[in-house]
Amino acid sequence: MESFEVQIKGKTFPIKSIRNLNGHNIGHYRVHGGKSVPTAKGGPNIKMEEGELYAIETFASTGKGLIHEDGECSHFMKNFDAPMVPLRHPKAKGLLKHIDQHYSTLAFCRRWLDRAGETGHIMALKSLVNAGIIDPCPPLADKPGSYTA
Repeated sequence: MESFEVQIKGKTFPIKSIRNLNGHNIGHYRVHGGKSVPTAKGGPNIKMEEGELYAIETFASTGKGLIHEDGECSHFMKNFDAPMVPLRHPKAKGLLKHIDQHYSTLAFCRRWLDRAGETGHIMALKSLVNAGIIDPCPPLADKPGSYTA
């Protein structure tokens, strides 16, 4: 991918593979199954087994080719291996029930919670994140002014 370029708004940019994002195997209601497939040279050598499913994802950037978490988080995903912890906050219990019923372990965004009538969910969602039940999926960015895909 390093030898390619993209034209954006009439300007040409070289693109680089994002080295710190990988493809991965996929399980039933488990989007990130545990095995990683590097998209650039280096990284772990994994053995794909017959019957496994993989998302071979290529990620590109006009920046350095290294991303970091940046910005306010609006997307979340239930931890597949979420611990069983007592929830004291009734709103957190209700929100977790909604998440289990509608998204299970698939990703969702706060906007969908609002549209479903789960208003005032921010503190309840924060409680679930702090308990390790829900994982935040923050925006990823390369250097300022670069484009990523």
